Amino acid sequence: MKEATGRSLKWQLVRRLLILQSLILFLVLGIMFFRGDLFAFRSMDRTIEALRYAVQRDASGALQLRDTPELMALRSAEPALWFVIRDTQGMQISEGPVPAIFNRISDVLPGIGQARFGSTVDRAAMDRPEARMRTVYTPAGEMQILTGTEGRAPPTIVALGLLLVFLKIGLPIMIVIVLGILVATPLVVRGAVAGIAKAEEQAALIDIGQRGVRLETAGTPPEIASLIRAVNEALSRLDDGYERHQQFLADAAHELRTPIAILGIRIAALPPIPERLQLITDVARLTTLTEQLLDIERLGRDIADFKPVSLLDLGKRVVSDMAPLAFPAGYALDLIHHGPDSLVQGDEAALGRALASLIQNAIDHGGGRGTINVHIAPGIMEVCDDGPGIPAVERDRIFEPFYRLKPRSRGTGLGLHLVRQIAELHGGNVKAGASRTGGARLTINLASAGLTISPATAS
Repeated sequence: MKEATGRSLKWQLVRRLLILQSLILFLVLGIMFFRGDLFAFRSMDRTIEALRYAVQRDASGALQLRDTPELMALRSAEPALWFVIRDTQGMQISEGPVPAIFNRISDVLPGIGQARFGSTVDRAAMDRPEARMRTVYTPAGEMQILTGTEGRAPPTIVALGLLLVFLKIGLPIMIVIVLGILVATPLVVRGAVAGIAKAEEQAALIDIGQRGVRLETAGTPPEIASLIRAVNEALSRLDDGYERHQQFLADAAHELRTPIAILGIRIAALPPIPERLQLITDVARLTTLTEQLLDIERLGRDIADFKPVSLLDLGKRVVSDMAPLAFPAGYALDLIHHGPDSLVQGDEAALGRALASLIQNAIDHGGGRGTINVHIAPGIMEVCDDGPGIPAVERDRIFEPFYRLKPRSRGTGLGLHLVRQIAELHGGNVKAGASRTGGARLTINLASAGLTISPATAS
């Protein structure tokens, strides 16, 4: 099953930064827009536009204003409305309280295209009235309109202004922000997590045979360094628990050796009764289990003391030792050697007990018939039987501690688990499969560990 993972840190940052920057940008633009920094909600030019389309001439050619909806709305909204409209012949009309300083502007500035009056940075003149003058073309001809009244922008114009602000200001800035985030965020993330790469490499070294490894926090951000420290503390607790567990197994195995030896001597002294053979078998299984527990504890400390071991000689010795148990149980026991004899670096006693455990497993579960074949090849020890075999779905689980194919079988469920432990401590592995006859095939592979050596280099 594919392990579910979270989203990439890079894209999480990109998404969140985009959202945050967009919100900030549009909030600032919105505040500036509605304050009037980017859009004029009131403008003298709107008053001029409303007057422009209301100007007309009567039958005698005199200027007059018709009541257009825009002009009526302007008069209603601006009670202090004032303006002066003058044509090119000097004819004019006016309305409202025209400030005195603007009474003769049109007379002295005829033909001016546009001008603004009253704006100044001189504090003494700041309170003077302002006005806007523009020359426009109306239905009555060319007119010069002067006014100091600001007209309000209708909602449609406000909406259009908001759209223009977004297109001309907001969108270009947003494009720059997006490009900046897409370029900068990967660089920032890569630099922030650079220190994690070394911790990841160290984490890959942690396994049952490489205890004591801790992850370094150098170069990692404080937020991640705290997580690494918590992992290191958890690893320390696991190492302590594992050491206590191993010490308990070693102590228990040491304590069991003496009573098992005494039990073996007493059984050997019994008369040849039918139960005697079964008792001998049970004591042999207990002895093997005890020695395997000791092997696990001892090999964990003495891997550096491995010596060259001949798998062929080892196989001959183990087959010879197990024959008295296999023959009475109804099996033939054969040793088959493939290829030249080779040596492996390892612990001879532990490897012998691992092979003995595989043979004992074949005796217990081989159905009491057929031949148990022990195959020896360079770096390989394999045991095959003619029994019912191991179901494919169970072939990995049989190496788990205390797992048994038959819940009521006489085994402890530790034998094959300890075989796997011994194989792994030697840098190899053990696998289950099917023999040519459909029985079980259990293979210890030490060749993949790189510990196989030729007889010529054994000295």
